[in-house]
Amino acid sequence: MAENTFNTPASGSSGSEKPRSRNGLIYGILIAALAGTWIYMLYDKNKTSETIVQQGTQIDSISSSRDALQQEYNAANARLDDLISQNSRMDSLVKTKDKELADMKARIQSILSNKNATQGELAEARKLIEQMKTNIAGYQETIERLEGEKLVLAGERDVARKERDSVGTVKDSLNKQVNLGSVLHASNIKLQPIQVKKNGKEVETTKAKRADMMRVTFDLDENRIAPTGDKEIYVAISSPDGSPLAVEALGSGRFSLDDGTEKLYTAKKTVAYTKGEKQTVSMDWKQNSDFKPGDYSVEIYHNGFRIGQGKVSLKKGGWF
Repeated sequence: MAENTFNTPASGSSGSEKPRSRNGLIYGILIAALAGTWIYMLYDKNKTSETIVQQGTQIDSISSSRDALQQEYNAANARLDDLISQNSRMDSLVKTKDKELADMKARIQSILSNKNATQGELAEARKLIEQMKTNIAGYQETIERLEGEKLVLAGERDVARKERDSVGTVKDSLNKQVNLGSVLHASNIKLQPIQVKKNGKEVETTKAKRADMMRVTFDLDENRIAPTGDKEIYVAISSPDGSPLAVEALGSGRFSLDDGTEKLYTAKKTVAYTKGEKQTVSMDWKQNSDFKPGDYSVEIYHNGFRIGQGKVSLKKGGWF
């Protein structure tokens, strides 16, 4: 009996050691798992933070690139507007490429306005901006070439104008000489007071009271420059007091002199002139009132130039 009582505790002690050992193992595993979880969570948090930082850096880089491209685009666009405003030829040149420029500018602005634009899209915008700047440089070269051509043309035009003016001056001078050369000349000028008798016979008189009309006769000398054709000849007779004998109702009027002034004429006649031949011309002037005694003068005009003059004296009336 005593031997059995002694062996029982030894058996119970060995059984309790085994559960304790298993519990320690479970606790160890749980602690290790918990520690691993913490380590993983810390590692994942660090990786997430790094990713966020990288994304933020990338976003900042894209934003800076977009801002820089926007500034480049604004500068190029301002340069284009400046060229157009300064030169009308530039405006017409740009208008020929309106569609191409409009599409390019629209695409650039679309990319730069997109806050979520990718690096690839920004690279596309940069390429388009560089192309736009190249086009503007080409436009400016074209303008400079056109301006150079304009200066050359202006110089050639000025030379041509001087030559034309020189030729015109010579031509005008020649024309003036021809015109002057074609002016007829009158000679053998006579101013005759004429008395018309009751039987119609005409006789020359020196008495103012007897004079019924004034007859002007003269020769148009031969002229080898004046062409054949009708010539307007004007006669201006002045009375002893210097006043013109001119009555509109009797066919008198005004004509222009070569210097642009006007003069009253007593009578005019259209003469059928033949080039190179001398012709005799006669004109009569009969007025409603009596002629006064004194000196009468006559001037003959053609093409605004005086071509001859003469005078006659009338005495007081009487039978002797």
